[in-house]
Amino acid sequence: MRKLLIVFGFFSLLFWGQAFAADSPELTKTKLAKFLDEWHDDAAHSRLAYFDKIAPDGVYIGTDKTERWVRDDFKVWAQPYFKRPVAWAFTAFNRHIAMTPDQSIIWFDEQLNTQMGICQASGVVRKTEAGFEIVHYQLSIAVPNDATNAVVAAVKKVEQGKRLPAKK
Repeated sequence: MRKLLIVFGFFSLLFWGQAFAADSPELTKTKLAKFLDEWHDDAAHSRLAYFDKIAPDGVYIGTDKTERWVRDDFKVWAQPYFKRPVAWAFTAFNRHIAMTPDQSIIWFDEQLNTQMGICQASGVVRKTEAGFEIVHYQLSIAVPNDATNAVVAAVKKVEQGKRLPAKK
């Protein structure tokens, strides 16, 4: 009976040790991809859980030069959009993920199908005991090189007569 308990104890420790071991980098990448896809899906269905996935000190940088939002300010700004059935719909189709050796900090870049056309984004995620939280996300519209001159001209036309804010 004692040998049976020892064997049972050994396998229990082995099982519990594996249960609490750190995820492999590939598993962490898979879990993060799912988390990011859910985050984008929250916006596509106007679920306020979208903002819960951003760290309280997290920053979202949008496509306009004025858009640098800390999470709670971003939530206030986005409120009218989240009253609609779809706030915005981004679907990632190309994503790259890397991380620190201890997997506590993860960074990624992704290409997205959006209502603005193809966009690119990059982000930084913190892995905590509670899960992932986005600490930085930057979105940009992907401008083909052949269209750069036309886009620059359009931006200059819009900006004509506007003064840029002084640097602080």
